[in-house]
Amino acid sequence: MAPVFLNRIGTATPRHEVHGTFRAFAEGLIPEGRERRLFSRMADRAGIARRWSVLEPDGRPGLVDAEGFYAPGGFPSTRARMVRWEAEAPALAFRALEALGPVEGITHLITASCTGFAAPGLDHAIAARLGLEESVARTNIGFMGCQAAIVALRAAHDAVRADPAARVLVVNLELCTLHLQERPEVEQLLCFLLFGDGCSAALVSADPEGLRLDGFRCALMPEASEQIAWRVADNGFDMVLSGEVPKSLARALPQRLPALLDGAEPAAFDLWAIHPGGRSVLDAVEESCRPPQGALAASRAVLEGHGNMSSPTIMFVMRAMLAERERGRRGIAMAFGPGLSAETMRFETV
Repeated sequence: MAPVFLNRIGTATPRHEVHGTFRAFAEGLIPEGRERRLFSRMADRAGIARRWSVLEPDGRPGLVDAEGFYAPGGFPSTRARMVRWEAEAPALAFRALEALGPVEGITHLITASCTGFAAPGLDHAIAARLGLEESVARTNIGFMGCQAAIVALRAAHDAVRADPAARVLVVNLELCTLHLQERPEVEQLLCFLLFGDGCSAALVSADPEGLRLDGFRCALMPEASEQIAWRVADNGFDMVLSGEVPKSLARALPQRLPALLDGAEPAAFDLWAIHPGGRSVLDAVEESCRPPQGALAASRAVLEGHGNMSSPTIMFVMRAMLAERERGRRGIAMAFGPGLSAETMRFETV
């Protein structure tokens, strides 16, 4: 079959930088004492300097955003959060599309999000914006969390293998900051301290430029099935991201690595695009997979500058690799999601 290529990636974030404001608010929810000190130490070690949001921050003590979306004691309902997602998502997607550059002849459109839903939704807005043919084949991928970008690329890969004339537009968009919860548990607050908003747009086709996509693998880890979970609740989506995830990955990955790498040794891959789910997640991958020294630098840089944006995050990492690519370098992309599960993609620069 004809090879398939990830040609280009465009990315965008909202204009509001919120990490300091969100951290101060979260810290204020914890009573003075040992737990607040623990939270502060963990936040310092998170490896995040900036995160971006569609919400404008409010610097006054005890407040999150300038317009009162998160009013103390009266956080918004799920419906209000979805209304905001529907209002904000298209504009951010359009900015990522502008960063991607010209796209012609799109035959397939794949969108992925786990932070908002509407119908007609983001796929319709993008199709209208780009003037796509009415016959464009649309696929919406929902609730697969941080690994959804690799799942979406796999679907794009399958479409081009089935029809080498196919040109697939893949858009991953998450507004994670619309799901802040007013809860004092340290683990929950540390979880939400990771997340920011972002969007990626990518073109996948048979045109031989960018990254050749060589194959995909998945591994379910049922022994840790409840350590990452994402469920719709009355006041937003409830996120479970256990502090045990890095330990579970460190235990589970070595035995699954031969299958995930399709029998290759870790040393065979020069480029490692690892989803930066958090500093400790990257540390666990580094410890258990033994990539070349410094191979996770791009992932750590994206974490520092953007936090975890869920599904588009790994595309930010791969965009950095595309920008500095050297022909003939083999790579592995890896992301984790609910389940616990891992999705991988092998690629080579061309």
